[in-house]
Amino acid sequence: MPVRFRIENPALAVPLRQIEHLVRRAGGRLWLVGGCVRDLILERQPRDLDLEVSGIPPGQLHAILTEHFSVQFVGRAFGVFKLDGLPIDVSLPMRRPLDDATIPGLLHLADPDMDIDEALSRRDFTINAMAWDPDTLDFHDPFHGREDLRTGTLRHVSERFAEDPLRVLRGMQLAARYDLTAAPETLAFCQSLTQDHLPSERIWEEWKKFLLQGVTLSKGLQWIHGCGWLRFYPELAALPGCPQDPVWHPEGDVWIHTLHCLDWFARERTGQAEDDLTVGLGILCHDFGKPATTKKEFGRITSRGHEPEGEAPTRQFLARLTNQTGLADEVVALVLCHLRPRALYDAKASDSAVRRLARHVGRIDRLVRVARADHAGRPPKPFDEFPAGEWLLKKARELDVEAQAPAPIVMGRHLLAMGVSPGPEMGKHLDDCYEAQLDGLFTTLDEGLAYARQRLPSSH
Repeated sequence: MPVRFRIENPALAVPLRQIEHLVRRAGGRLWLVGGCVRDLILERQPRDLDLEVSGIPPGQLHAILTEHFSVQFVGRAFGVFKLDGLPIDVSLPMRRPLDDATIPGLLHLADPDMDIDEALSRRDFTINAMAWDPDTLDFHDPFHGREDLRTGTLRHVSERFAEDPLRVLRGMQLAARYDLTAAPETLAFCQSLTQDHLPSERIWEEWKKFLLQGVTLSKGLQWIHGCGWLRFYPELAALPGCPQDPVWHPEGDVWIHTLHCLDWFARERTGQAEDDLTVGLGILCHDFGKPATTKKEFGRITSRGHEPEGEAPTRQFLARLTNQTGLADEVVALVLCHLRPRALYDAKASDSAVRRLARHVGRIDRLVRVARADHAGRPPKPFDEFPAGEWLLKKARELDVEAQAPAPIVMGRHLLAMGVSPGPEMGKHLDDCYEAQLDGLFTTLDEGLAYARQRLPSSH
């Protein structure tokens, strides 16, 4: 049936018209498929385009595209032409040899003559299994994805879903981005799949999309819980059923608390991807230490020591996703210190304590975001704007440590000039000077050098 959509971004609309003209002139047909069609139905402008071309062999399509664009061919199993400098992917309908989805490791082969509805049957979810021809305005929706979008349902297209188990994690980020609830039959089907042989890089990309683009992050975690995929993340699997003190946490167990915290975070993202990713992971992992420390004492549920106990499971969880040790260190620091903003505020802590916290976490601004989400994730307990966070940020700004650890004032070159040789002795003196700086014993280089001279033996 004819449906009219409008792509407003000239960076997409102009090359789309050009590619559509080239394909039609060569006797082929071009379809918009997948997420861009989904977004157009939701009256959102797509940020990228997935195009599928039928009626043209791969070699001819490659030749047509390279006449006008710089083209990269990627994807060993799913061949895709990527247009350099443009957020546009062009592919052909693909099928496995013998068309047997049960044989692992088989490459997909292009089938330019495949009917569009058959091609759509090989996609992951019904909301992604729609196609639109921008020339004829034909719209194909053989699996009722438009209706599933209307009802907020995430449903797999067919048993071919199992060809790529990563689709389960794609479901996690789609559920979070579009506030979708899984169809029961889809949850049941996903329970039979495994991520055991998926490359960690592909897993990491889905988790990043989940944290950086999800609107209702709780829906994404509920999805993988319902799919039985928490078994691949034992650190998350330990959270459901881990009790909390109902006076302080009326919302329920640690799992429910974490869901609320993440939904708060999604509303407060800054748009700075590196910051948002680190903070999001810190919030996701902040209570990983509670299952090991939670107990009942004198009629109250406590989890004393859950901050330091959270380091090991946080590192284990992140190692399942990425080998970025620097990122893991930054997230662990947030987990280890997520209660500190409230504790320092209650104690009206000194400048020295704030500087030392900055040395530990590096980014007090990120830590306050984690602590704020932790504080907010306790409905129906009212949110009081978290004065501890505002107090700490004000102190950190005054001390110039809001977004960085205090830089050492006295450096090795200064001690060299005083006659201190490189080695353990110099390291000991530098540490002593830095500790004194954190304590506020000096704030300028002249004061620091005077302090260092006083601490050196007379032989220097």
